[in-house]
Amino acid sequence: MDVGFSTAGPLRIVICPWLAFGHLLPYLELAERLASRGHRVAFVSTPRNLARLPPPASPCSVDLVALQLPRVDGLPEGAESTNDVPDEKRELHWKAFDGLAAPFADFLAAACADDGRRPHWIIADCFHHWAAAAALDHKVPCAVLLPTAAMLAAAPRQQPLGSKPVEAAAAASVLGQAAAAVRLAVPRYERDDVAPAYADDCASGMSIAQRWFLAKERCTVLAIRSCVEWEPETFPLVETLLGKPVVPLGLLPPSADGGRRRAAGSSEDHVTLRWLEEQPPDSVVYIALGSEVPLSIEQVHELALGLELAGTRFLWALRKPAGAVVGNNDDDTLPPGFRDRTRGHGLVTMGWVPQISILAHAAVGAFLTHCGRNSLIEGLLFGHPLVMLPIFGDQGPNARQMEAKKVGLQVARDDDDGSFDRHGVAAAVRAVMVDGEARRGFVANALKMQAIVADKERHERYIDGFVQQLRSYLQATDDLTTATPNSS
Repeated sequence: MDVGFSTAGPLRIVICPWLAFGHLLPYLELAERLASRGHRVAFVSTPRNLARLPPPASPCSVDLVALQLPRVDGLPEGAESTNDVPDEKRELHWKAFDGLAAPFADFLAAACADDGRRPHWIIADCFHHWAAAAALDHKVPCAVLLPTAAMLAAAPRQQPLGSKPVEAAAAASVLGQAAAAVRLAVPRYERDDVAPAYADDCASGMSIAQRWFLAKERCTVLAIRSCVEWEPETFPLVETLLGKPVVPLGLLPPSADGGRRRAAGSSEDHVTLRWLEEQPPDSVVYIALGSEVPLSIEQVHELALGLELAGTRFLWALRKPAGAVVGNNDDDTLPPGFRDRTRGHGLVTMGWVPQISILAHAAVGAFLTHCGRNSLIEGLLFGHPLVMLPIFGDQGPNARQMEAKKVGLQVARDDDDGSFDRHGVAAAVRAVMVDGEARRGFVANALKMQAIVADKERHERYIDGFVQQLRSYLQATDDLTTATPNSS
């Protein structure tokens, strides 16, 4: 493999994140941290996604590479990120995503034709089977980015995670450990929610699981935004489960002062921060359930009435519910009279909020979260105990793992359909915010996790270790090529 590699020189790296801001933002952090070490990084996405990225936290050399998302009949104009796509159009978005294969292959072919631009590595998200295939075609090593170890350990066993069968005894041992690490059986509603990810009879023609499996098969190594300190129960299982080398990236936490996500001049005077200034320390539960899958109106009402029953101060960053009519008054999404009854101790806001600045505020005493990886890292960066309401994907396994660490409590759910009610919400919020003994325990354990997340030197060492692994692989490949006689 001739990649123009020098063990002493900077690496040329291409990063391709999934088309969701929950992936784009942390892997832009990765790009910047690599660039700050002198490496040349190309960050590949679609034009509108790149245009919406925040400005860099510091001057560095990250090249933004725009690939036009192909038009697909029925997909809304300009729908490039998952946040732009209604639930019923998701499969069309996947179809458009697969259409990026050709422009990416053209981009890589052009880069590989120039020795001064040829990438040393491709780093692709776990759905980018076509990026891994293009890397293989051009003999460029590829690292595929993984979801959380908690999710991998909880993945359905009927589908192969590794590329080759393992002996039954070894498999039983590994899977037994995984089951113990998760601690609680995956609830039925969560299993039902995952099932469509394995279905190929869809508009895009390929299941999510198949995309992931092809990407994993075609890659050289696997990389994970995690570390053994964060997921000691499940992280050690991943390499055996997947049958390939796994390199930790650390957690890529944002800077505690708000860093890159604080748009210049837009957050200091935000209504949420002005409201928090009027609240006592540790008195407010902050509620944010992500932007990917909105709750139904019925769920929003139960959550609202649960907050009212709990009686604590709250700040709620609410996304317009599924089924709500665009353009309607925001009050129409909440129970009648809710704003009036909670005026003075509650604030509901829609649209963008400065989440890092909110979580950093002294008035915030807990975080009611969907348990996406970004939100968990951000909440625990500030040592907040958690009220957990996972919605989909890795959030259920993440929540169970965090509940096992006793950093908070999940809202009670119906095991069959996943429904929750106001009483379950109120009970969880009171336990985390009001119950003295329970709260002290949750806060103490959240502070232990904060010590892991906020350890900047630890996470910088993980980035250094990742770079060293990339270099070591290239050096080993170069040595092998040099030592092997040309058969021609």
